[in-house]
Amino acid sequence: MLGRSDEADACCPGLLSAPLDEGQAVELAKVFKALGDPVRLRLLSMIASRAGGEVCVCDLTPAFDLSQPTISHHLKLLRQAGLIDCERRGTWVYYWLVPEMTDRLASILTRPAGEPLPGRAPATAAAP
Repeated sequence: MLGRSDEADACCPGLLSAPLDEGQAVELAKVFKALGDPVRLRLLSMIASRAGGEVCVCDLTPAFDLSQPTISHHLKLLRQAGLIDCERRGTWVYYWLVPEMTDRLASILTRPAGEPLPGRAPATAAAP
């Protein structure tokens, strides 16, 4: 899975520094597809911003006008993308962010500070 090892860091350059190969693009597309739904974005945000670093599914479900199975499906897709992980404790499941994945996404989309995009001159301040 994208961003899971030092080898992935070495083989997966930033999106703005080198073209992705087909395999990298397929893996990255899975993650972005998981993030491409407003419910999943909200769930990820709720999990990531939770004090203590984890949240029970029982605290997530009431925030949505969706059935529990639908929320579980969205959480499953976020897990499959490697963005969150979970653990069952009794009848409840607790979720937490996988920070290595969000850090990896950030590094893929970030260009080195101050460097223009390839083939473009640095932006200059607009005239008043």
